[in-house]
Amino acid sequence: MALYELRNDQIAIQADSMGAELKSLKRTDSDTEYMWEGNPEYWKRTSPVLFPAVGSLRNGRYLLDGKSYAMGQHGFARDMEFEFKSRTDTEIWFSLKSNTETMEKFPYEFLLELGYELRGGTLIVKWKVTNPADSDLYFSIGGHPAFCCPINRNENQEDYKIWMDAEDQVTTGVIKDGLMSHEQAVYPLKDGCIQITEHLFDQDALVIENDQVHQIALLRPDGRRYLTVRFDAPLFGIWSPPGKKAPFVCIEPWYGRCDTLDFEGTWQERQWGQKLAAGECFEAAYEVTPGLQ
Repeated sequence: MALYELRNDQIAIQADSMGAELKSLKRTDSDTEYMWEGNPEYWKRTSPVLFPAVGSLRNGRYLLDGKSYAMGQHGFARDMEFEFKSRTDTEIWFSLKSNTETMEKFPYEFLLELGYELRGGTLIVKWKVTNPADSDLYFSIGGHPAFCCPINRNENQEDYKIWMDAEDQVTTGVIKDGLMSHEQAVYPLKDGCIQITEHLFDQDALVIENDQVHQIALLRPDGRRYLTVRFDAPLFGIWSPPGKKAPFVCIEPWYGRCDTLDFEGTWQERQWGQKLAAGECFEAAYEVTPGLQ
């Protein structure tokens, strides 16, 4: 594992070859750190890539071509060493290829590439999944970046808000025992915002599907945005460890999600999963802009 740094005159990042995980995002004018530090007392990660699964599988297994395979929550890529591929003044890329180890638990060939681009004061996180095989590839992919909240240690997280580009309300799925139930919850928005409370994440992540939102911001107690995330993903999660008063909030663009409580389908039938034909490439990205706006 090795840390790689990229910076311009506005922001600077550090990324680890282990999991190609983003470890730091700072503004260069203030040296303010926006990424969670990864303290295992709350959560040991900072921004893992979720591949080839997003969320948990029912009973921790999936069915493919009549065979049952075990896979942990969020897949395996986050725990693997990526190869450093390339670097320019504005962009850095890492890659992970299928191998004998991955094929035992995920019998598909793949090339996963993860890139970070600095564009002015915005970080663009990029994913590419290529199918080198002569048959279809089924997978899910997602982000799980954790951002400091509160951004100032002397402030109270419950004075912070989450803003979304929706009008009056958002409808979320309800997670039970790590899986999606068939229940829903409606969160009214006041000026586009949800107030962060001690119990907001008591039932795990808020899962917001069906393209309801494509821009989210974290707001300080004075109402100013200090970090904005933009994405095209059809669904996303917002999460902080329940009951821990953890000083961070994750904003997670997803192309896939956990199974439902009663899911009995195959790997190919998982909801929000992606299908990639032989030789094709899937590309997606999300943007993070730190700083008061």
